[in-house]
Amino acid sequence: MKNKEIIDAEKVLELESLCIDLAKKQLNQKFVDALDILHSPKNKIIICGIGKSGHLGKKMAATFSSTGSPACFLHASEAVHGDLGIHQIKDPVIFLSNSSSTPELMSLFPIFRKQKSKIIGIMGNLNGPLVKKVDVFLNASVPKEADPLGIVPTASFTVASALGDALASGLMKRNNFTRVNYAKTHPAGQLGRNLLFKVCDVMHPLKKVAITEPKTTIKELVIEMTTYPLGAALVIKNNNLLGIVTDGDLRRALSKENLITNMTAQEVMNKNPTTIDSDLSLENALKTMEQKNNQISVLPVFSKKTKKIVGLLRLHDIYSPSFH
Repeated sequence: MKNKEIIDAEKVLELESLCIDLAKKQLNQKFVDALDILHSPKNKIIICGIGKSGHLGKKMAATFSSTGSPACFLHASEAVHGDLGIHQIKDPVIFLSNSSSTPELMSLFPIFRKQKSKIIGIMGNLNGPLVKKVDVFLNASVPKEADPLGIVPTASFTVASALGDALASGLMKRNNFTRVNYAKTHPAGQLGRNLLFKVCDVMHPLKKVAITEPKTTIKELVIEMTTYPLGAALVIKNNNLLGIVTDGDLRRALSKENLITNMTAQEVMNKNPTTIDSDLSLENALKTMEQKNNQISVLPVFSKKTKKIVGLLRLHDIYSPSFH
């Protein structure tokens, strides 16, 4: 038997999902009109609200800005105390209001009009005075809120947020916004790091990698790998890569042979290691590591220009914020 609180939680999610579906059915040409207003290469988007709508406005502005449509949040109360300076002539404006009658937004309306701004309203009350004033009204009304009292901005907040996401997504398509564009606004995130940085930016250069010859004994190999603790050693002769020995290779050899110390590097090495070009992105490196049946944790790095091995890349290096 389900816990009552879980049942209550399911009801909240079901209601909010229902409200999203309702908003979907209500979409019409006005949504396209809103995109036409917001799709301006010369102006930024101003998002205005107060209270919970204000919190949503901050999130919405962040989403627009990070996806190729510069936007700013303008607090409806602080606007008339100097913050209006952020608004410039013809900047499109989005009003967020569940009641469609927020006094602070009502007072800002003539100011934005004087600045020749088009105004989009994402609002919940179809009969509110702002509905008839804005250039485009996007219906964010809900049959009821999802909280026990039915008064807390829950379902209405979710619907308004979803409409904002839909606008941001529409603008991304109009702007031909790509993963690379997204990476440029998120250089500190893993996606941005993987797309913007190359293998050569984070790899360990050859001088800091354990290097051994084919006939090097296992004992000498272990000493070399201890000196350069990267979990692998490159087996090189005459500047040519012959193979790689990882910690895993040593463990497997130890489980099969009693006298592993009498063996040489060439007896335990992987003779056909997967390599990576130093000029490829970290995303390419990650795909190379993950596309194999057994995930690869280290890759010898070569230079496509010189055809020489230049370093070693570990899976850990891709996710580490540091550089080598």
